[in-house]
Amino acid sequence: MSATTAASPSPQADAVPASASGEGEKGSGGGADSKVIKSATSAFLFYQRENMGRIRQELEAKGEPSGLGDVQKVVASEWRSLADDVRAVYNNKAAEDRARYDAECAERDRLLDEESARRRREREDVICESRMRVREEREEKVVQVRQKRELSAAEIEERETIKAERAARQAVVDAEHHKLAEERAKQAEARLQFLLRQSDIFTHFGLTGGKTTKAGVKKEQGEGSGTSAVGAKHRRAAAADEDEDMEGGPEAHFLLAQPPSIKHGQLRPYQLEGLNWMIRLQDNGINGILADEMGLGKTLQSISVLAYNAEFLNTTGPHLILVPKSTLSNWCNEFRKWCPSLRVLRFHGSKDERADLIAERLSPGTERDWDVLLTTYEICNLEKGALSKFAWQYLIIDEAHRLKNEASQFSQTVRMLKTAHRLLITGTPLQNNLHELWALLNFLLPDVFSSSDQFDDWFNLEIDDAEQKQRLITQLHKILRPFMLRRLKADVEKSLPKKTETLVFCEMMPTQRDTYKKILERDLSVIAGSETAGRTAVLNLVMQLRKACNHPYLFTGVEDRTLDPLGDHVIKNCGKMYLLDKLLKKLKEKGHRVLVFCQMTRMLDILEDFMYMRGHSYCRIDGNTSYEERENLIDTYNAPNSSKFAFLLSTRAGGLGINLQTADTVILYDSDWNPQADLQAQDRAHRIGQKRPVNIYRLVTQGTIEEKIVERAQKKLKLDAMVVQQGRLQDKDKMSKDELLEALRFGA
Repeated sequence: MSATTAASPSPQADAVPASASGEGEKGSGGGADSKVIKSATSAFLFYQRENMGRIRQELEAKGEPSGLGDVQKVVASEWRSLADDVRAVYNNKAAEDRARYDAECAERDRLLDEESARRRREREDVICESRMRVREEREEKVVQVRQKRELSAAEIEERETIKAERAARQAVVDAEHHKLAEERAKQAEARLQFLLRQSDIFTHFGLTGGKTTKAGVKKEQGEGSGTSAVGAKHRRAAAADEDEDMEGGPEAHFLLAQPPSIKHGQLRPYQLEGLNWMIRLQDNGINGILADEMGLGKTLQSISVLAYNAEFLNTTGPHLILVPKSTLSNWCNEFRKWCPSLRVLRFHGSKDERADLIAERLSPGTERDWDVLLTTYEICNLEKGALSKFAWQYLIIDEAHRLKNEASQFSQTVRMLKTAHRLLITGTPLQNNLHELWALLNFLLPDVFSSSDQFDDWFNLEIDDAEQKQRLITQLHKILRPFMLRRLKADVEKSLPKKTETLVFCEMMPTQRDTYKKILERDLSVIAGSETAGRTAVLNLVMQLRKACNHPYLFTGVEDRTLDPLGDHVIKNCGKMYLLDKLLKKLKEKGHRVLVFCQMTRMLDILEDFMYMRGHSYCRIDGNTSYEERENLIDTYNAPNSSKFAFLLSTRAGGLGINLQTADTVILYDSDWNPQADLQAQDRAHRIGQKRPVNIYRLVTQGTIEEKIVERAQKKLKLDAMVVQQGRLQDKDKMSKDELLEALRFGA
């Protein structure tokens, strides 16, 4: 359409061709009538058809332009100024034509309905005839007595052999399960005595059938607060006995040196201590949580307890280790490096590949050519039928906070497995609330921690009495003491370089500030706390503001498309990018290598463009990176004399199971609501093997919701340290609507 036409007034909207109007033309659909029904003509079109020739002649006679657009413009002008009585003539014509169109459409619809009904009757007749024919054939068919085929002596012998082999394999499986059941029955008594020696708090969970309420805590404290010397002496003796019990007693096994099968390195003293702790648990029939801070070698300690079982107890499995997909290769490499004598089977791949492995190497009752089966959570869910046939000696679950929801499919699957010992590995044992503590303890000792309601009621920290709350926390420590081992890098890994975190506040650029302001103005009702605005609406607004803090170009229409897509405006229109540009330049000059973490995949796209603009060599991992590519990228970055300066990672996809200690600088482009995710990200670099001090730079947009996110994360970590020393427990996880609104209004 020409520029003249585009500027024409509203009546010209009627001037579009009939085929492009809303009615279109009906027909050519086959069936009863293939006649094309002519679309209804508007009053304006009737006028246009009658007068276009006249108007064109008049324009030509005057020597004025007479193109289609010029003629249309005059037609539209005349139509607007037409007298009502003249316009009525054309309106009547249009009404008659509309009536004609409606009548023809109705007739055609009637014919189509009749045709459809006729075809439906024909189909039903065909179906009825077919059914009658089948019924008649069935009634007429003479039932013949099937003659039993006589088997040859060789065939009979072959079948009997197969049946006997199957029965023998099943007998072996049954025997293994029976042996495991007997072993667990023996463990139950030892476990009972061990737990009761630790603290009488376990009587509250049904170990002795005793019943007590939370008031019992106060009573116990009150009785113990007297001045009786005899009472004090008794308490000191009880504490000494408790310490002796924790050491395992005189019959416990204790290693002074690492198992000989651990090769190519030496266990650090705290790692040997961790191994002895796991041995003590095993001796007492207790399952546990190895919860050392990230980067302290939990994988190696877990491998060492399997090596101990193989060397000192002559138990070579079968053991099952369940890990996130991202850490599968790392576990395989760690076994090859530290304990090559243990035979590891990597159970992964396509459905056909897994079926072949099950048929050839995972048949219970046959001779095993492996000691440890290594697989992922997802494969465990898919192949639970095959895995549940084994009587596993050790079940080890890496990143075990995956079990925090006891109703999840994975949690239900692993509870089906028959195991002698269970070990959970996590650097962040609890991330959300105290109910998750029960979920982990219930998995470890379902016969002790059977009631979540009782546990939640007993350890309800939603109370105002500070003294009572502290007593509950003390009891919580007693609960965790037998089951969880938690060491911090600052306490045990003195050789590990220092980690320093710096908050870097960035100012918003004008374009960024305008975008942030428009988002707030667009949702004033949400910010005002309108009752109609639910928590979901508030969360959506929070996400939009976080996007504006990261980069205004995350919003469609903000970027000027006439500019070079890789121009400096990408950097200058975002405060964080502007600061990041200067920071990376200095880090590169000083020989540092950098990990950049971000929450948003689209922001990683912009960061990738930025890296290309500035000539920084980089790798990238996000949730869409394939398993094989992920491993190749990590190997490339960690290779000796690697040319890669930076590694771009999404916080959730790149924060687990990745060793990138060849980098010494971590930049958190934005912060996670859950501080544990950021801690996981930081410890990709700050872990055993790091030779240089690690600097963490957390970018925060000043005067925005990001300040509130960081502030809340710091409060959560302080609460974590109070509830369980570095155990990462929290009273609450989700922010309430009011808390979100308070964060929204900050800086608005």
